[in-house]
Amino acid sequence: MGRKPTIDREELARRVAEGMSVQELAAHFGVSESGVLQAKRAAGLAKPMLDHSTALPWKVDRAHTQSGPATNLRNLSAAAQGKPPAAERLNTALRWAQRLVDAGLDVRYDTAEGFTEVPAASQGSHVAAVLAAARKALDAR
Repeated sequence: MGRKPTIDREELARRVAEGMSVQELAAHFGVSESGVLQAKRAAGLAKPMLDHSTALPWKVDRAHTQSGPATNLRNLSAAAQGKPPAAERLNTALRWAQRLVDAGLDVRYDTAEGFTEVPAASQGSHVAAVLAAARKALDAR
């Protein structure tokens, strides 16, 4: 069994700064793309990932991850974390959420049914909370 190829962190940082793609880095270092991504994370060169668990607190089935409500909640979550999506996606998410809030509705998630609109609970709506967090971050910009 051969020794695993190693990636020199200084060279990796230099080549990332030069704009080499993950595919180019993998070919250069003789490792897989996954190996490059792991090395970038270990060297602190990877962009931090956004955490959408507050906006999507459910274990969403793969079949529902690209649905309108899931996408809109992720886009609002990204805005709340200071990384808003493209303007048209953000506007779609803001309009969707505001429509629900204005109608006194919220979303419910079920792995069999997916997302459904339901009357908002008296103590508040999940969508309203996610929308408020997004608007607060957007207003602060």
